[in-house]
Amino acid sequence: LLMMRPGVDLARVYLCREPVDFRKGMHSLAVLVEQGLGLDPFAETLYVFTNRRRDAVKCLYWERNGFCLWHKRLEQERFKWPRHLDWEVITLSGQELNWLLDGYDLRHLTPHKALKYKTVL
Repeated sequence: LLMMRPGVDLARVYLCREPVDFRKGMHSLAVLVEQGLGLDPFAETLYVFTNRRRDAVKCLYWERNGFCLWHKRLEQERFKWPRHLDWEVITLSGQELNWLLDGYDLRHLTPHKALKYKTVL
């Protein structure tokens, strides 16, 4: 089974500490990266955002000729967003991002419980 997910070997990952409105699409998030965070949305970088409830994550990146957007929404728990830091943008490794996506609290490395469903109905 092939899954599409950010790899652990990413060169740079920037996590936006403050939540964003998830009605924003690729272009709006790229504008936020450039104007709000002062970073280059066309760099070989993955930009990571969460919503106010911290039950979803969007990852934005530029790939040769267009923006790509990856989205994950949790069914029950919340992402352990590192809000204890004062910086507007937090730098993560690809491994730390994947731990965050797995539900780990990066300070304590404790994961979410795994959920198993039989149907979406």
